[in-house]
Formats: sequence, structure tokens, C-alpha cells
Amino acid sequence: MKFCGACSMPLDNDNVVGLETDKEAFCIHCVNENKEVKSCEEIFEGGVQYFMSLDSAITRNFAEKNVRKNMKQLSYWQDKEYPCLSGEIATDEEFNQILAKLKE
Repeated sequence: MKFCGACSMPLDNDNVVGLETDKEAFCIHCVNENKEVKSCEEIFEGGVQYFMSLDSAITRNFAEKNVRKNMKQLSYWQDKEYPCLSGEIATDEEFNQILAKLKE
């Protein structure tokens, strides 16, 4: 299975490919109408909002830490410096907590 290079969402029937390059594919949520990958800030905020929508108990701070951890693990973001990716990063335990919410 392929995964989005910018957010790591599975590229399946629900999250179709919005852009594919020689190296990576990106989901429709991470690509704008011009078929360009959205800004880091837009993808970061989308991830935060998505994680917060999973459970009303998820705080913005907790969501941000988890989005940072997720994005910083992806090769697409590793050689780039963005303010939204600076800051506290979730522990493995915290990241596993939020991943468990995805399976509920």
C-alpha cells in the first residue's frame, strides 16, 4: 500500500492520489487545486484538526505534538525547516495513543 508523502495517510479508495512524482505520491488532502503540494503550515493545521476531531478529549497541544512527530518522520519534510515543525514532539507512547484512535 502507498502512503501520502506529506501526511502518511494511506492512499486507498478513501484517500486517492492527488499528485504522484517519481519519488512520492500525495493524497488529495495535501494537494491544492493547482496539483501542487500544500504548504507545510496548511498540512500541519489539517493534521491538527483531524487528530482533534477523533476525540473531544484531544487538546490542540497534544495534537500538535503528534502531527510534528508524524511529519518529521516523513522524508518529504526531513530536509526542510518550518516553524510549525519546531517545538515539542510526542513521545512514542503518546503517538501510539493517537494511532489507536485511528483504529476505533
